[in-house]
Formats: sequence, C-alpha cells, structure tokens
Amino acid sequence: MESYLFPFDSLICMLLGISFTVWFTLLLVFIIVPAIFGVSFGIRRLYMKSLIKLFEWATLRMERGAKEKNQHLYKPYSNGAEPEFDMSDIFYFCRRGVESIVDDEVTKRFTAEELESWNLLTRSNYNFHHISTQLTALWGVGVLIRYGFLLPLRVTLAFTGVGLLVVLTSIVGLFPNGRMKSYLSDKVHLMCYRICVRALTAIITYHDRENKPKNGGICVANHTSPIDVIILASDGCYAMVGQVHGGLIGVIQRAMVKACPHIWFERSEVKDRHLVAKRLSDHVADKSKLPILIFPEGTCINNTSVMMFKKGSFEIGCTVYPVAIKYDPRFGDAFWNSSKFGMVNYLLHMMSSWAIVCSVWYLPPMSRMEGEDAVQFANRVKAAIARKGGLADLLWDGGLKRGKVKEVFKEEQQKLYSKVLVGSSEDCSHVHGWC
Repeated sequence: MESYLFPFDSLICMLLGISFTVWFTLLLVFIIVPAIFGVSFGIRRLYMKSLIKLFEWATLRMERGAKEKNQHLYKPYSNGAEPEFDMSDIFYFCRRGVESIVDDEVTKRFTAEELESWNLLTRSNYNFHHISTQLTALWGVGVLIRYGFLLPLRVTLAFTGVGLLVVLTSIVGLFPNGRMKSYLSDKVHLMCYRICVRALTAIITYHDRENKPKNGGICVANHTSPIDVIILASDGCYAMVGQVHGGLIGVIQRAMVKACPHIWFERSEVKDRHLVAKRLSDHVADKSKLPILIFPEGTCINNTSVMMFKKGSFEIGCTVYPVAIKYDPRFGDAFWNSSKFGMVNYLLHMMSSWAIVCSVWYLPPMSRMEGEDAVQFANRVKAAIARKGGLADLLWDGGLKRGKVKEVFKEEQQKLYSKVLVGSSEDCSHVHGWC
C-alpha cells in the first residue's frame, strides 16, 4: 500500500511547490518590482474600465427587473375587481417616511454613502441580486472572484508590504543620520506603501503635483479611511503623527521611527496640548525633516463632506499644504465606520471589494493671514478642500460621531427657538426658514 501512496504524495507536493513558485513569480514580476520602481503596466486601469462596463450592464438589468417587479406589485383579481393589497406594500413608504424624519446633515455623515446603483457587492444592497437569475449568477461569480482570487492575492501583498516595511526600516535605522539614511528611508517607505496600495487594487489619480507638500510644512487632508495614509504616502514621504500602540501596530511604529523621525505620543501625552504643539513646532522648524501628515477632523467621515477641523495644527504658524481626497464608491466603500466595524473586519471588507478608486488634489500652500486666528484659518483651509473635492462643507464637530452634543450648542438652539416664540419676525426670519 505504501509503495502506491508515496508517488501520489510526491506528486501533490510537487504540484503545490510549482503553484507557489508560479504565484510568487507573478507577484514579483507584475506587482512588487513595478512598485519598487514606481511604474505601472496599466492592468489596474484596464480592470477599472472593465468593471465600469459590467456595472453599467448590471444597473440596466436591475432597473429593468425592478420595473417588471413593480408592475406586478398590485395584481388585479381574475374577475376584474379591485387590485390586491398586501400589508407589506406599505413598509417601503413607512421606511422612507421615518428616514426623512430622522435624517439630518450630521448623523448621515457617519454611515456608508448610499449608492444610486448596485456594484455587485452584497453589502451595498441586499435585495438587488434577487431581481433576476442573470444578476444572481453574476453576483455569485463575483463572490468567487473576490474571495477566491483577489482576497488571497491582496492578503499576500499586504503581508509582503508590511513585512518589508518592518525589516527594511529596521535595517535603515542602523545607518548614521545623514543624506544616505534619508534617501534610503524615502525609497523604502515609497516602495512598501506602493505594495500596500496594490494590495487594495487601489487606482489613484493625482492632480496638481507641483503643489505637493514640502519639508518644514504640515499637510492636512480630509479623512475617510485609515488607508488615506497609504494613499498619500505612496506618492510622497511624510512624518506621521499618532499615539503609541501595542501589538503589530506598535512593532511597525517602532521600526518606522528608526528610519525616519515620526512623531509618536504616549497615551498620557495626547491630551497635553502644549506638549503636542511643541513637538510639532520643533519638527517643522527643522527644514530637513519631512512634512507632517495630519487629519484635522479627528475621525472618519463618509466621503460626502468635510467636518470641523481641530485648530491645533493651525496654531503652529507654518505653511499648510491642503490635500483633498475623494473616493469613487462604485468600486468599494472606503469609509470606516469605527463604531460598527473593527479594524480587522474593515480591512477584510476593503480587500474583498472590487477595487479602491480615488482622486487626490494637491492644493496650493496656504499661510495664516494677518489678523486671522487659528479657527478662521482652519475654516478657510477646510472650505478650500471641500470645494476642490466636491464635498459638503459642514461646521459640525466630527466628535458627535461618538459623543453627545455639547451644552453650548443646545443653548444656542434654545435661544434661537425662544426668539421664534417671543421675538419679532426680524429676529427669527433667518432661523431654518421659520416665520
């Protein structure tokens, strides 16, 4: 019996060895090596165009199926009497009515952006793939492609990129400070971030690169997802700012800071505004250090708006380089709803999406004008980012995502409402269109 099994086991091992060799050879030739040199074969762009054609066909088929389904919503009796009515027929209208009541310009920024059409992802709409047999079959094929091919490929690339980042930055950290170390650090960071970008099949279009952030400044951008960092860092090098973590993230942080002067704060230091401001000021004062990357909103917003910028990074008194980031939700929802999904679950969603498509605009550098305080400067920068990215400019604090409305805001609304009740028409004509 053993004499018959041994050749079979050897054949299995040989086939597995050949499969892994072919797999990693393809990764090396078509993904890792192009990432090292910053070139692209145009495969991702072609892939994106093919997906657009597929989505257009699916949308037309969905609309046709939905129309046919709605035509049979009310079925006449066989004797030509009154149409049939089912209690479930009112649920749609009830849901839309309740949504209209609870919908507002703040809370809807903390949920996923609603798509006008189906992108063949289950989580975008749970009903579309049941409209027709063709769409159901297409959705099933999509699941096999995304989870059977794309997900393993992306996980492999992600581990490759993160592993190389930890190992190579640790090696670069052994070099003495100087131009050679800075040069190697920049190359290592760019290479590893570009590999990580390919792990998401990210298709990024950069605009106005002549305005890219320069040393001695602060780069501020709207914040939709943790991958915003990778999106920007794959086109330029930045000094990161953040809290010290443990686990895998802590290992990455300790390795990165050996090669480049990133700014990590202990948990006890984060709330010390003066200490944070001093660390940032000392960094930007050294023109040899990389620009600092900051997301002033302090939380992730769902790619439809820009919310209030915290004033801390605008008090430093240095040049600010605004950047606008806008994702295309048709290929995958990049928004991280941290109150609903953990980091691992979120990354699984990202890596099982079709692709991450976005545009990045580098805006001209901005400086604080004479007589302008930090809050006014922050609002001016925020407005510029919102205009460029086609986003709504909101004054609300993104902290409302987790906290309650401050008493100050409540009191302001109460005062406005009291004017409506007892004041003149001149006092209340500007309040939400009342009076």
